[in-house]
Amino acid sequence: MIVEPSTLQIVWFCLIAVLWIGFLVLEGFDFGVAMLLPFIGRNDKEKRVLVNSIGPLWDGNEVWLLTAGGATFAAFPGWYATLFSALYLPLFLILMGLIVRGLAFEYRAKRPEQAWKDRWDWGACIGSFVVSLVFGVGFANFVKGLPVQVADGRQGVHVFTGGFWSLFSPFALLGGVTLVVVFLFHGAIFLALKTRGDIHTRTKAFAEKIGLVAIGAGGVWLLWSNLAYGIGVSGWILLLVAAAGLGFAWFMVRQDSDGWAFVGTAVAIVVIAIGIFLSMYPDLGFDNSAAETPLNIVTASASPTTLGIMTWAAGVFVPIVLAYQAWSYWVFRRRLSTKNIPDDVKHAEPVA
Repeated sequence: MIVEPSTLQIVWFCLIAVLWIGFLVLEGFDFGVAMLLPFIGRNDKEKRVLVNSIGPLWDGNEVWLLTAGGATFAAFPGWYATLFSALYLPLFLILMGLIVRGLAFEYRAKRPEQAWKDRWDWGACIGSFVVSLVFGVGFANFVKGLPVQVADGRQGVHVFTGGFWSLFSPFALLGGVTLVVVFLFHGAIFLALKTRGDIHTRTKAFAEKIGLVAIGAGGVWLLWSNLAYGIGVSGWILLLVAAAGLGFAWFMVRQDSDGWAFVGTAVAIVVIAIGIFLSMYPDLGFDNSAAETPLNIVTASASPTTLGIMTWAAGVFVPIVLAYQAWSYWVFRRRLSTKNIPDDVKHAEPVA
């Protein structure tokens, strides 16, 4: 017997999708900037410009991920439990990557030695790369469908039936690489938008090159996704819009229109994420073919009372959070250059 999802279940699935989309768009550019940190900055001042361009924003952007995880836990506990049991090691890698990059931003200025700063810069780069790659592999597996079945003797409890290495199919690996290069393109455009002088020129040149890679990788992955795991006409429409967004961004970079280029990559990421979540509805990214009881938006859901309380709470607090984050972006909207970075102040010798 097929049970239709309730309005609140659909609403919360959509809200979780919106939270993930916000995370991918906003955290995506600071992942890209962090991955560029050891390569674009030629000296410590230039690297400080890169760090300062995302310094007031990166931790606020991560709130979208924390909120998405919390909303999944509260609204769809069955989804959350199965997801964490299936992807325990990949999620551990994501956690370690986020910790390392956070420490890198906080600790690189704690000591004056350049070798110390360089190590933390590489930590931010590698941590951001790992998180981007694993997220890309994970979302590609959701499009493909993670195989699950009901646990022995535990009705309603689902377990992942694939192995760890089954997560790394060619389709999933291409998804990981695609997300990395799209984030690099998105981050390079943001950095061009936020900087002046040599850093701006260097970043713009890089954006032109990585943009072509992003268009190629994204086009191949989206085409593969629609041919093998398509969702119908809507999937092809989203593919065309995403390709147009990336192509528009690349064209605007060449026209020195950084703001419109950033809009182009943001639209492409939003559209790709919408396509992923449409493919995940209503089975939440799982393949239920071997399960007697399917794991989907209905069977994984919390009670109507819980969903109702969450809806009221979200209606009150989400606008406040959005207003605060919009205000922070407005306050830190100006472009930066090495002229805005003060020289290091030498520590005075201790008095005996």
